[in-house]
Amino acid sequence: MDLQQSEFDRLLFFEHARKTAEAEYAKNPLDADNLTRWGGALLELSQFQSFPESKKMTQEAVSKLEEALVVNPKKHDTLWCLGNAHTSQAFLIPDQEEAKVYFDKAAEYFQQAVDEDPSNELYRKSLEVAAKAPELHVEIHKHGFGQQQQAAATAGSSTSSSGTKTQKKKKSSDLKYDIFGWIILAVGIVAWVGFAKSNLPPPPPPPPR
Repeated sequence: MDLQQSEFDRLLFFEHARKTAEAEYAKNPLDADNLTRWGGALLELSQFQSFPESKKMTQEAVSKLEEALVVNPKKHDTLWCLGNAHTSQAFLIPDQEEAKVYFDKAAEYFQQAVDEDPSNELYRKSLEVAAKAPELHVEIHKHGFGQQQQAAATAGSSTSSSGTKTQKKKKSSDLKYDIFGWIILAVGIVAWVGFAKSNLPPPPPPPPR
């Protein structure tokens, strides 16, 4: 129940972030910080949507982030968010070769973010995790993207006599949460920090789990 409440709080927070960014954009369309917050909020909100809506919202996030880079091409947090957005897009595409194009784009943006801010451990970690993403993509789409959550739950509660099989499933599940969890957590942190730096006060962050 606490988890559901926490997810609901997150949804409200990022919907508020999206609306605030949209209002700010009307006043100043050339604010790269605001465009980055908007893109980050859309990326977060995409996690709560159905498959077609998630795809559409992720593309909207990419559009806002690219708009921010037109204003400031070296903005490292925007470059980093774009890396996350392209990673999300890749996981929504079943075809391995097509997905690889997005994974490659993501790695390029993560690398650019690291180049702009080499001491940032978050960017370095993202670049490292991105290298594992194609492996996870293969695992997920073997079973069908829509069944991944169910497969992960089964892996956690399996009483199969085959220890090797269970261990392999657990490894795949751990990798899934390593990447998806990292994207969601990291983008959420950046969006919240972005609000803290903006003129408008953010709503309170979700309570700790």
